[in-house]
Amino acid sequence: MPTVSSVNALQASIAQAERQVQQDQVRVNQDASRLEQSRQQLSDDKQTLDDTRRQSTQASNAAPPKAAAVPNLTQAIEKPSRAEQILPAGLSAQPRTLINAQGQTIGKLINVTA
Repeated sequence: MPTVSSVNALQASIAQAERQVQQDQVRVNQDASRLEQSRQQLSDDKQTLDDTRRQSTQASNAAPPKAAAVPNLTQAIEKPSRAEQILPAGLSAQPRTLINAQGQTIGKLINVTA
């Protein structure tokens, strides 16, 4: 015949097992929730990737690269250099004398101070 202590030990073991089952069930539910969130995030990321790929494809198809303009070498060769270009009528080859605030030319001032 079972004793009271053995019955109490069995009840304690059963209670411990039930608590363990409940804790494991909570963990399973949390894991299932995280798995569902991960699946949703994966689905969103795939959709974003598809959208980005589609936009990239449309952008590359819409604007083909333009060929670089080839310079006209004949015009570049025939164009006179800056030294050969004719100055406008208002400009002369001789530089004008510059006057300071006192009315003296810079050249005279340099000669005096030197």
